[in-house]
Amino acid sequence: MPRTTALIIGAGQAGLAMSRCLSELAIDHVVLERGKVAQRWRSQSWDSLRLLTPNWMTRLPGFQYDGDDPDGFMSAPQVIAFFERYAASSAAPIVTDTAVQSVERGGHDFRVATSHGEWSASSVVVATGYCDLPAIPVASRSLAPSVLQIAAPDYRRPEQLPAGGVLVVGASATGVQLADEIQRSGRQVTLAVGRHTRLPRSHRGRDILWWLDRIGVLSQNADAVGDLERSRHQPSMQLVGRSDRASLDLGVLHDEGVRLVGRIRDIDGHQVSLADDLVSTMSAADIKMAEVLTRIDRFITTAGVDAGPREAFTPTWPHAIAAGAPAGLNLQGERIETVIWATGCRREYPWLHVPVLDARGEIRHTGGMTPEAGLYVLGLNFQRRRNSSFIDGVGHDAWLIAHEIARSLTRVRVA
Repeated sequence: MPRTTALIIGAGQAGLAMSRCLSELAIDHVVLERGKVAQRWRSQSWDSLRLLTPNWMTRLPGFQYDGDDPDGFMSAPQVIAFFERYAASSAAPIVTDTAVQSVERGGHDFRVATSHGEWSASSVVVATGYCDLPAIPVASRSLAPSVLQIAAPDYRRPEQLPAGGVLVVGASATGVQLADEIQRSGRQVTLAVGRHTRLPRSHRGRDILWWLDRIGVLSQNADAVGDLERSRHQPSMQLVGRSDRASLDLGVLHDEGVRLVGRIRDIDGHQVSLADDLVSTMSAADIKMAEVLTRIDRFITTAGVDAGPREAFTPTWPHAIAAGAPAGLNLQGERIETVIWATGCRREYPWLHVPVLDARGEIRHTGGMTPEAGLYVLGLNFQRRRNSSFIDGVGHDAWLIAHEIARSLTRVRVA
């Protein structure tokens, strides 16, 4: 059985960042990946997908974007190529096409069974990330079999969908982008709107993420928020990475012809029951966005930062009133042939046979340190900072875990 000091599960942004940090500290390790480097970008990206973050924010330990379009947004193939170059730059010891089947304690070490044999390691880092599996509501099971339903990770392009209308469920980053693309293809889209984080693509002459980075929102520590669990489950930012740097919100979609409706309550065959919450949901997102922009404007004034003029704020909630949000939908009567679930993601660890999972199946941890000595997790949402699950944020957490592994080795030598 081969042995290594640290074993990393996953060769996405978290696993590669972890590998680079361990290499810098000369700690022996291996990275196990069930597919190829950046496998999720290969298998769960629609054709037109681009990063929501501008290229200048594509930064990992010892590596960053060095192209000629810092304000642009990488496509999925470009992201894959970036990760491949990153892995090659440090000769990351990656074992691909190797699925982890179990992780369990074996004496002082961990025993990791894979599809290609067993490993032994004193430390294990679970770096499978925040987006593992789609979170599909239970109500989906009651949908009529004649209606095609797919999860957002399985969507590729409008042409794969049958003729007829499309119901997109979820109005965060993925939901609004799919609604926009499918509506532009000529299909009638209905968007079931739940909680969302509305932001403009640009504010006062700069990308909104430049401002959030500058005022410290993205690097905010987990211990600085009042309700960490609520913060960890905030919906993703309602942004799109396009060359025209346009904003994409529910008002834009309404003007394009997308029908806005409330949150789905229940499904019975072709009948979909909807909540009467569209106005309140959209107004809550408007208020939150106004608060963020006001905070940025105050920073501009107090710090004397050069900025463009303040743009007029246009709320989206009046579009909800104009939409006349119905109490329900008859999918057959309205010729809706497809339902796309853009309802977020969940994590599942059926192979993790160490007592660190809570009642929901999530890994219990404090800043990535689990209750089991030597077992760590990396890349989760708001793990240590608000941007812990970002390409630009995972490196900070990786360094802290790498140094903790180094300290554990020192303690073992002393003992």
